[in-house]
Amino acid sequence: MNKEVYKQLLEVMKKRGGGYAGADIPEFYEMVEVMFTPEEAEVNNAMPRGPFTAKDVAKAMGRDEGDIESILEAMANKGLCMAVKMESTQFYMAAPFMPGILEFQLMTGKTTERDKKIARLMYDYKKAYEAVEGVAEVKFPTTRVITVDSAIESGSTVHTYDQVQTIIDKSEPIAVSTCFCRHSADLRGEDLHGIPNDVCMQFGIGAQYAIERLGAKKLSKEEARGILNRSEEAGLIHMSQNTAEDVGFVCNCDRWHCVVVQNALSQPKPGVGFNSGFEPRFDAELCTACETCIERCPAEALVLGQDDVPEVDLDRCFGCAVCATGCPTEAITMVNKPGFAEPPKDAKALKEAIKAA
Repeated sequence: MNKEVYKQLLEVMKKRGGGYAGADIPEFYEMVEVMFTPEEAEVNNAMPRGPFTAKDVAKAMGRDEGDIESILEAMANKGLCMAVKMESTQFYMAAPFMPGILEFQLMTGKTTERDKKIARLMYDYKKAYEAVEGVAEVKFPTTRVITVDSAIESGSTVHTYDQVQTIIDKSEPIAVSTCFCRHSADLRGEDLHGIPNDVCMQFGIGAQYAIERLGAKKLSKEEARGILNRSEEAGLIHMSQNTAEDVGFVCNCDRWHCVVVQNALSQPKPGVGFNSGFEPRFDAELCTACETCIERCPAEALVLGQDDVPEVDLDRCFGCAVCATGCPTEAITMVNKPGFAEPPKDAKALKEAIKAA
């Protein structure tokens, strides 16, 4: 019976979609059998789309509401589903593997033996999944880069969705949690080289869930701005979902450990499917050919040209401004990328764009 419920879990996760949705390989079962008890897997498989209550699932399963509520509460606290209270009613929501369950497992920042085991199992599953399914071609980007707006050249068009500060100003609550990608690498014994790990932010309902269930810290707007400054100093990339509105998170990613960046770099033209809509411009008079920008560029899109001024490969460039924020002479500014399409308005529009691609 246990084997059957995990086979059903595989089919359910495939239907939910998202990254690493499910592959019928040994590593999948090894991972989910540690993450989900058989009872939790059974409840996961009965979850409907959209917000639901314990009563909804109990009715569908023909089970006692109190028993189902206990299981759902345990699952929410383990990052196996989302939970949010609206007025006086507790709602739950099913989650895909990514973005979702896989990140939730390690956002707590814990370092127990179970966390180390899960980090290893998730890594093994992702590698085995990629070996079987290959790295998915980005036909329409689900994520995007948000450039550092202080590096944008005066006179360039700057939309509200180009500014993390705008997201911070209009969001409540705001949370910061441990970076899933770097924490997973740390638990596996990899060296993070001093990169900050507590810089991934959630907004709105996602922040409420992370604060209440996953140990995330609630931030003031001033503290959130401080997170941005630390991330920019460390050469991290502001990354979020590819929508103009209803942005639920901003991660601050590095080139070595972060899944989204690694997937982008595996594409033939990394900067096409993962971009901010900006590109760097170099001031030859201010540039001292120190090559700091070349060293910092996460996409390895820069080389020193014949005139000792950096040249950019726009097929690789993310438009992240990591080069600009590290330039000691402020010789680099970000300018609008010609012909760059605006992101879809919201999650619904993004899904439609992905289907049409």
